[in-house]
Amino acid sequence: MGALILPWWAALIGLALAIILILWKLNPVYSLMLGAIVGCLIGGGNLVQTINVLIQGSQSVIGTILRVIAAGMLAGVMMESGAADTIARAIVNKLGDRLALFSLAFATMVITGVGVFIPVAVLIVAPIALEVGERMHISKLALLVALSGGGKAGNVISPNPNTIAAAKGFGLELSQVMIADFIPAVVGLIVAVLVASLLKNKGSKVLDADLANLTQETNVKDLPSLGSSLVTPVLAIVLLLLNPIGSIFHIDVLTKLNLDAMYVLPIAAVVGALAMRKGVHLKAYAQAGISRMTDVVMILLGAGMIGALITSSSLPTEIINLIKVSHVSGVFLAPISGILMAAAAASTSTGVILATGSFSKAILGFGVSPLAAAVMVHTGATVIDHLPHGNYFHVTANAMHMEIKERSRSIVYESMVGLSMTIVATVMYGFF
Repeated sequence: MGALILPWWAALIGLALAIILILWKLNPVYSLMLGAIVGCLIGGGNLVQTINVLIQGSQSVIGTILRVIAAGMLAGVMMESGAADTIARAIVNKLGDRLALFSLAFATMVITGVGVFIPVAVLIVAPIALEVGERMHISKLALLVALSGGGKAGNVISPNPNTIAAAKGFGLELSQVMIADFIPAVVGLIVAVLVASLLKNKGSKVLDADLANLTQETNVKDLPSLGSSLVTPVLAIVLLLLNPIGSIFHIDVLTKLNLDAMYVLPIAAVVGALAMRKGVHLKAYAQAGISRMTDVVMILLGAGMIGALITSSSLPTEIINLIKVSHVSGVFLAPISGILMAAAAASTSTGVILATGSFSKAILGFGVSPLAAAVMVHTGATVIDHLPHGNYFHVTANAMHMEIKERSRSIVYESMVGLSMTIVATVMYGFF
């Protein structure tokens, strides 16, 4: 790329163009690519320099892409084998109707936390929630806030693409971010249950028509036992924690293992499938997992390009100077970048990818530690990642049999959950 330094305004125009195109419903990958190209060209780069910027940006996210692909194997096994369904039903049945909203939020948190995408986690728990809602006379609005809020809490402690992107965007191990996000996640779960409890009698009730097809859907599955269903997530968590445990207790054998998520997640998935006696389906699980990761991988490439545009410009330096002049703590750049980028893309993963790729240099320039930066960006991306221009909004509306108007009412309540996690993360890691 040589000594090409683009003006800050060119990077800003490129980023703004990419966001506008995403909002206009153009494919996010092409939106990000076009934004990067236009930003380079109007900033004075020639055709060769522009290509070099795009290539450098793509190369910078290869490590994250490899880990995201590895996570696909775990997600495929958990979703397609019925393991996630088994765990969700066990939690709800064990806690009972008296703790209905907590059990639903906690079940969604756990399912998302073990590596299932949050929209899929909501789809898995939604039939159970509708059954409970009809029996306990709980409104759909309250049920959705419980599911979505629990999913957000689980999403920040899971080996999902968003957590992988947050970790690798700041040069950290996946387990470090998962552990650091735990307390904000617990706070998010509590807030989700409290808010949902206040909404129990607000909004439409679950009708018989909403339950018409649920029995057939849930009974045809050959669900594995709870014990075998837990093998994959428990093994993944144990293996991911070996490195941190070795560092904390100075156990050289564990520290030297260097078990990266790229190894851990597929190994846990294969062992779990065998434990459930579903090894014959591994090929199908792998195909399902990689299919779900394809969009994420492509967006990672696009985000790498727009990130390279910004880091090749003077924008990070200008942001640092602007914040210093305004006497506002630079710590706030981390959560704000996560909030804004996720809102623009209506996606946690894409928001984290954009925020880390575009603003990591500026955030670290304020002396914020990589771990603090990752946690604040990550939690910030959960605040308003559920807007109507994203798939999550519509998937969850269909899962809960809600009209768009009623689904829109829950946006502000879901944001309370993400905001609570962001505030806790910012206080804990940004200032203490």
